[in-house]
Amino acid sequence: MRKILFVFAAILALGYYSSAQMFDPVHWDQEVKSLGNNEYELIFKAKLDQGWAIYSQTSDPNAAQPTEVTFKKGNHYSLIGKVEERGKKKEGPEPLFDNLVVAKYMDHVDFVQKVKVTDPSKTIDGEVYYMSCNSERCIPPSPKAMSFKIGGGDKGIGTTTVANESDQAVVGSTNHAENAMEASASPMLNSTNSSPSPGILDPVKTTVSVEKKSEKIHSLKINAKMENGWHIYSNKIGEDGPIPSSVDWEPGGHYKLVGELNEVSDHRIEGYDEIFEMKLIKYKESVDFVQDIEIIDPSKPVKGGFTYQTCDASKCLPPKTIAFTYHPNDGKLEFDGMAGSTGAVPPLDFTGDVVDQTNPNLRASLLNPLGNCGEELIKGTNHFWTFVFGFLGGLLALLTPCVFPMIPLTVSYFTKESKKKALSNALIYGLSIIVIYVTIGLLITALFGATALNELATNWIANLIFFLIFVVFAFSFFGYFEITLPSSWTTKTDSMADSGGYIGIFFMAFTLALVSFSCTGPIVGSALVQSASSTIGPFLVMLGFSMALAIPFGLFAAFPAWLNSLPKSGSWMSSVKVVLGFLELALALKFLSNADMARKWNILGYEVFMGLWVIIFALMTIYLFGWIKFPHDSPLKKLTSTRWFFALASLATTVYLATGFIYKKDVNSYKSLNLMSGIAPPSTYNYFLPPPQVNPELKSRFMSFTKCANNLDCFKDYYEGLTYAKEMNKPILLDYTGIFCQNCRRTEDRIWVADKVRNMIESKYVLVSLYCDDPKQLEKEILSKNRNTLLRTVGNKWADHQILNFEQNSQPLYILLTPEEQILAKPRGYRDGIDDYATFLQCGLDAFDKSKGMSVQ
Repeated sequence: MRKILFVFAAILALGYYSSAQMFDPVHWDQEVKSLGNNEYELIFKAKLDQGWAIYSQTSDPNAAQPTEVTFKKGNHYSLIGKVEERGKKKEGPEPLFDNLVVAKYMDHVDFVQKVKVTDPSKTIDGEVYYMSCNSERCIPPSPKAMSFKIGGGDKGIGTTTVANESDQAVVGSTNHAENAMEASASPMLNSTNSSPSPGILDPVKTTVSVEKKSEKIHSLKINAKMENGWHIYSNKIGEDGPIPSSVDWEPGGHYKLVGELNEVSDHRIEGYDEIFEMKLIKYKESVDFVQDIEIIDPSKPVKGGFTYQTCDASKCLPPKTIAFTYHPNDGKLEFDGMAGSTGAVPPLDFTGDVVDQTNPNLRASLLNPLGNCGEELIKGTNHFWTFVFGFLGGLLALLTPCVFPMIPLTVSYFTKESKKKALSNALIYGLSIIVIYVTIGLLITALFGATALNELATNWIANLIFFLIFVVFAFSFFGYFEITLPSSWTTKTDSMADSGGYIGIFFMAFTLALVSFSCTGPIVGSALVQSASSTIGPFLVMLGFSMALAIPFGLFAAFPAWLNSLPKSGSWMSSVKVVLGFLELALALKFLSNADMARKWNILGYEVFMGLWVIIFALMTIYLFGWIKFPHDSPLKKLTSTRWFFALASLATTVYLATGFIYKKDVNSYKSLNLMSGIAPPSTYNYFLPPPQVNPELKSRFMSFTKCANNLDCFKDYYEGLTYAKEMNKPILLDYTGIFCQNCRRTEDRIWVADKVRNMIESKYVLVSLYCDDPKQLEKEILSKNRNTLLRTVGNKWADHQILNFEQNSQPLYILLTPEEQILAKPRGYRDGIDDYATFLQCGLDAFDKSKGMSVQ
């Protein structure tokens, strides 16, 4: 759609261009400004007719063409920094380009390039490539060549034409010239590997190219293209997050780095990351990493390696390194080795240790495990529960004072007709409600897209906004004010409902949606926010919500006698709103917690969060017992049986939440509450818990022995864990995990913490946790024989072990082994559910016991 609009605008522009009226709204001039010390500013000055604009170098190229500034190469000058823009920049949605956000200048703008001149007698030729638009039309992109005379500071418009694009040094945001240069002049290497095994994920493809800016300054660019849904991370991220993208250089005096590593992308995302639970800078689709190098001795090669980690919404892959060598004297660029999933292929003169981690027993038993159980697939989002969440929201909305009284009034209207006609009209009415709310869900998805919704839901600023919105919703439900739509909307739809027929029935449903907004709006808004991380989440949640609203009208129209069983409208409906207000207030804390963990404010740790939830539900209990009241509440003469039930349920919930403060010494953590999983911050995000203690005797024998999640004893070295398992004659729970693996944390926080799972792991298994993204350097680099890959870190080593033996490179992956390294069950990825995981572990134990019996026979 965007490209169609762009082409359409260009066609319109050409039509105007070829007509009698010629548009020339941008008037160019130039200036040379001396800064001293042989440094100058070359200024492209643009003055625009009223109503016209040209676009920034950083504007979205999917909308208007960004302005590009290029210079013809020469050894009589060198560029200093990037092109600066001086003017009043405006950023916002542009209707001419499908409301894409653009950055533009109106009235005037200067594009300024600083240069260092060695021979002022020679001119510096440049060109600006630009596009201009007003509110109705665009003029196609066109170049304007200029020639800057340094000696005389000539201010007239230059007429020198740039010879060709491949002879230009690209300065601005330049798709126009840079692509041509890469194709004709720059050395480039592509990192695309041959097709990997089905279980091996390789979602990032990289290319490396070099551009000579001058005889001494060479610019190395690494481009990374990511498959849909995958990201890599900025070099500028804090600790305790993913592996930052970086370029490591082999030391030497024959070159030096100029400036910092620059990151250039139109797909930069900055905000709260759901996987790492912190604020991050990451890139999707494509990003360039650019490093300028000053060559001192061109006869010597410059060697380096590009390291990055990639993640999607559910998993992360181990870091990957691409090693390269650049020869400045002839411009040749070559890979010393392509990275596998764990490291780089070694140079030909590698003389270190060579290892082969392939295990024939593991490979053979992978296809035919001793036990017939396990789970190989990593499950996705359960959309059924998204629908149920919306349906429950609709049921709550039915009980509010904006909707409940409408049921008998609307049904009585339908029952004035014959039974057959009443059923038909009620069915149309119910379907209209579904269509209206589902359309809202579809529009939200269409306008924002699943990725944008997920990014919005995980951004720390958005989470703060959601927190404030939920607080506003809560106080609206408490009765301090009402959120309503303009009365003119309901008046208009009500008049259209009087037209009769199916159209009239549809607008009756639409009127209900508008009139009930003060009650349903907060519920719908809450449900949409919670479902925003899924592609079809808004659709499903609105389908469930609307069905819960529509079904009662159809049923009561079919069976009007049921109306007599409905409770009468009254003060109880205000009580429903107040209870919903307490729930909104509790859920608001979840969004504040997301922002808190992202920004590391440390204001809402586990103890504070759970304490506030206990207080909120305690206040709800007090309210339901009638000890406090809100503005819309009537005097409470006595507690009905229904109110007693909900008061006691609220009290039980308060007590349940308070048990979350019970300290479990065996796991060195607070008691995990299943209902709070994914809502409360992790118990490790706390203020008071002591650090865990390890067995000193085992630690003296096995350096990798330590405490892992839930205070479980574990080994972080496969071979040490295997040795201990043989000593104890116990099976092994092999846990391929990651420091930054969120689904690994979910398994540990939601499943391993359960007594029946934890007790089995602690008493029946030897836990071996191998961190495939551990950045700790090995004492010396080793070569993986089978994969011809250089292993530099501990994470490289264990990822290589996983790939060679199980043909998987994503985590978590759980494997049950005998001490003789035979697989007891099919490897299992991430899947929620305590009972399933306990069954998986028990199946392994049964298979292990059976194998011992067979070996005795």
